[in-house]
Amino acid sequence: MTTHLTILTGASRGLGLAMAQQRLAAGHRLLTISRRPAELAVAAGAGLEQWSADLADPAPVATRLEDWLGALAVAGLASATLINNAGVVSQLAPLGTVSNADLSHALRVGLEAPTLLTAAFLRATARWPLPRKVLLISSGLGRRAMAGSASYCAAKAGLDHLARAVALEQAALPHGARIVALAPGVIDTDMQVQLRSADPALFPERERFVGLQTAGQLDSPAQAAAKVLRTLDRADFGANPVADVRDA
Repeated sequence: MTTHLTILTGASRGLGLAMAQQRLAAGHRLLTISRRPAELAVAAGAGLEQWSADLADPAPVATRLEDWLGALAVAGLASATLINNAGVVSQLAPLGTVSNADLSHALRVGLEAPTLLTAAFLRATARWPLPRKVLLISSGLGRRAMAGSASYCAAKAGLDHLARAVALEQAALPHGARIVALAPGVIDTDMQVQLRSADPALFPERERFVGLQTAGQLDSPAQAAAKVLRTLDRADFGANPVADVRDA
């Protein structure tokens, strides 16, 4: 009997929690990395391990992941996937008015942590004789700048270019991993509440997000998770290292 291994960050709420629930329901072996554990039901044949970790200090977490993967029995695994989902929005205001601590936290969680975890995953699984995938949860804001959220835009744009560079590196290997930075659409999460609650004097696009909710254009976390995981499971995953679920 074989199982699929999924490693998922930011699984305690929103899109991450919905993806965790759906992967467990499909019988995956799941490792979650979040600030706090989530309440998750484990289906028959599935497995769950949860780490409580602060991805604003990502180096120790990446080292732990590499060691964990290095000690893992590969026999019985059908595939291995890393989903870098965790991210935060700093204060919604012009860059010059946001504190250094807030900016640093957003960039470390949103860009440094996915970079280090991806590197650890690729090193530890380089010789594994099975399909390997890396999914970076990006955003349309990595491709379209938005005033008042420079650090979030920068982190997501960084994930897009990280995927492009790593895809080139892995394509040169005999059994390279496939990687995609995927924009998941607009989702009804706590982040959307933060956007709609921002001071319009500091965040001029606030009304656009209010309008998306009013018009019923937000996916639920479960709907968005299903779209993201369908993209991840496609046979052509990785053909385009920067993608959007709305283009599928």
